[in-house]
Amino acid sequence: MKISYNWLKRYINVDIESVKLAELLTDCGLEVEGWEMIQSVKGALNGVVIGEVKTKIKHPNADKLVCTTVDVGGDHILPIVCGAPNVEVGQKVPVATVGTTIYLGDDSFVIKKSKIRGEVSEGMICAEDELGLGTEHDGIMVLNPEAKIGSLAKDYFEIEEDYVFEIGLTPNRADATSHIGVARDLVAVLNHHYPTKKTNLKIPSIENFTIEDESRLIDIVVEDSEACPRYTGITISGIEVKESPAWLKNQLTSLGLKPINNIVDITNFVLFETGQPLHAFDADAIKGDKVTIKKLANKTTFTTLDKIERSLTQDDLMICNQENGMCIAGVFGGLGSGVTNSTKNIFLESAYFDASTIRKTSKHHGLQTDASFRFERGADPNITEYALKRACLLFQELAGGKTSSRIIDMYPTPIEKWSVDIKYTNVDRLIGKVIDRSEIKRILVNLGIEITVESDLGLSLLIPTYKVDVTREADVIEEILRIYGYNNIEISDSLNSSLSYRDATDKKERTQNFIANYLSDNGFYEIINNSLINSKYADKSDAINAKNNVYVLNPVSIDLNVMRQSLLFGGLESVVYNQNRKNTDLRFYEFGRIYAIEKDESQQGGPLNKYTESTHLSILLSGKTSLESWQQESINIDFFTTKFYIDQVLKRIGLNTSNLKISNQVNENFSFGQSYELNNNTIVSFGLLAKKILKQFDIKQEVFYADFNWELLIKAVRKAKVQFQEINKFHEVRRDLAMLLNKEITFEELKKLAFQTERKLLIAVSLFDIYEGVNIEKDKKSYAVSFILQDQHQTLTDKIVDKVMNKIMKAFEQNLQAVIRKQPSI
Repeated sequence: MKISYNWLKRYINVDIESVKLAELLTDCGLEVEGWEMIQSVKGALNGVVIGEVKTKIKHPNADKLVCTTVDVGGDHILPIVCGAPNVEVGQKVPVATVGTTIYLGDDSFVIKKSKIRGEVSEGMICAEDELGLGTEHDGIMVLNPEAKIGSLAKDYFEIEEDYVFEIGLTPNRADATSHIGVARDLVAVLNHHYPTKKTNLKIPSIENFTIEDESRLIDIVVEDSEACPRYTGITISGIEVKESPAWLKNQLTSLGLKPINNIVDITNFVLFETGQPLHAFDADAIKGDKVTIKKLANKTTFTTLDKIERSLTQDDLMICNQENGMCIAGVFGGLGSGVTNSTKNIFLESAYFDASTIRKTSKHHGLQTDASFRFERGADPNITEYALKRACLLFQELAGGKTSSRIIDMYPTPIEKWSVDIKYTNVDRLIGKVIDRSEIKRILVNLGIEITVESDLGLSLLIPTYKVDVTREADVIEEILRIYGYNNIEISDSLNSSLSYRDATDKKERTQNFIANYLSDNGFYEIINNSLINSKYADKSDAINAKNNVYVLNPVSIDLNVMRQSLLFGGLESVVYNQNRKNTDLRFYEFGRIYAIEKDESQQGGPLNKYTESTHLSILLSGKTSLESWQQESINIDFFTTKFYIDQVLKRIGLNTSNLKISNQVNENFSFGQSYELNNNTIVSFGLLAKKILKQFDIKQEVFYADFNWELLIKAVRKAKVQFQEINKFHEVRRDLAMLLNKEITFEELKKLAFQTERKLLIAVSLFDIYEGVNIEKDKKSYAVSFILQDQHQTLTDKIVDKVMNKIMKAFEQNLQAVIRKQPSI
């Protein structure tokens, strides 16, 4: 949400630096995510002054140019060559002096002292478009004769400079969705930090509002008072739709809004001023002079202002005339009932709609508007009439016309302020500090909270209806604390803790933390992604079935409308986010839950039995194995780097990998990879992600991915028994073999066969070299393998070792058709 500093100054007397203001806003709970200085005219006309043309003669070397001298109030009269046909002696004109930057759209140039066709020119007499004040370029701007020579053009044209703050508004702060709401918080903050400078909130007066006649009464009927607890309306006749004045356009453009006309701009102005959305209808387009607030039949079609025909649901609240719908209440207007350039009479709506009704409609139709943003957070039901009168006074000032009906206010069950009691002991306990009682009361009063009863023990309060999130004692204490300042609460020197019993047999959380620490210690970063993703991701992967998506009934947005079936897509979003910021060497891991629905009609049990939910661990690697350095060569992460970490995770949680079945079959997310299975269940799949997946995320480098079924792993670990044995006192013996094998034979097959052949003395088998190429047949490869032998009870002799190695070689030759190229040696 954007807030204008100049706009805030309408309601509070504040003049502090923008940096300090941003700090104060953030400290009171209105986090400033960024701010920028904006100008009503780009460049703010810096360097442009008012001058008077003193002389004009024909340019000696150009037919369409003239040489002028211009007095700009200094000691030196400026010679300026000009090509405008309307320049004359005695005119007051805007002059861009040497060094001034002139902006023409996205382009710009600097005025320099130069010679034009041989004549010196020390500036430029400007046209409208050259200053950004209009589009005219037929001639120079001729100003009022009363304009003062040498004065700044920015002052003459009333160019505004403003700071606009981007506030990350939390959903509970409905009271701060307007400039008056933010100003109210600032009053409390400024009075706390600068008590000697009394700051007051100045609410624009509406005392001049009057009803001029009742010649154009439009009837109002509310059929659904639950969805529309309050509806206020009035008719204004004889208005003139035209361009808004500069001050109003500047205020709206500072927030990124496009001015449309004076009527629409006023409703937007009041919205951002008070937080109350308004809607202006062309009164002559309201059939039957009757407005009805109701819900239409399911699948009724309605065309909105963006010319899109939408199918309504039975839950969408509509503003209707006697024949059809005119507006989706609190969300978006309809085509044909809004204000146009020919509108003369308007019906102005100011209403309070149920937050959940508006939220459901907004999310269903994918329409996020400034009005729905406020209604779905909870607007103030008791500000509708004030906002209506405020707009009417602005209409009369900027569009003429007169109020032609009384205010019709349909408010059958008024919403009153509610009572909350607070105890000082609870305030002290929750805040962790004893705050002076007078300061507490001053903060509450400045926030608009009324104190009805005071005592030494606490206060009884009346909470204003604009503070929809303040309903409990704890909420009031939070209000006190955010104004007092979290940073003003000292950190205690004491540390309080409690001991709790944990079941030592429950390994799940302990094991997860253990692996998380291992990965973090090895350069991995933990990522935590949203469990909600876009349903379209199922189309990006052949390994995921869209039929198994668990849809959210009331999604926050279309991009977050299903529960994730895999951790992959969130991880890839993190990869591309870093890649786009030139951070390409990545190691991520994430523990998270995945969700699916099995739509099996024959499934027995309750309605929840068709849903599955399980914890997974994902690992992503991409880029280089280490930082670039003169000490070592940096190589790309590959499949074996990934496999190393997979094996280490399994080893560290105590899983015996020799019991796992290794398969080269992986799902369609991978170009190639492996999977480990235990008891016919896949516990981890890993490999290089397919280019098809990466391309859809615009990822340009290889990404290796692993997906652990963490719950299956934990079950396996619980059954595993860890046994300890003393360190062997006898030496290991190593033997190496070089052998020729068929290419399709894997090291895992060779290793498995070796352990099957020698179960007692063989403790390790390692592959330390592979060769393919010259002097070896095309379908062959050469392996260099080491074998570690050790006996628990005696030192191995050469005779025993040779006997074991001969047995292993024989097994290789018979079962793998290996050709032994090098005999074992010590």
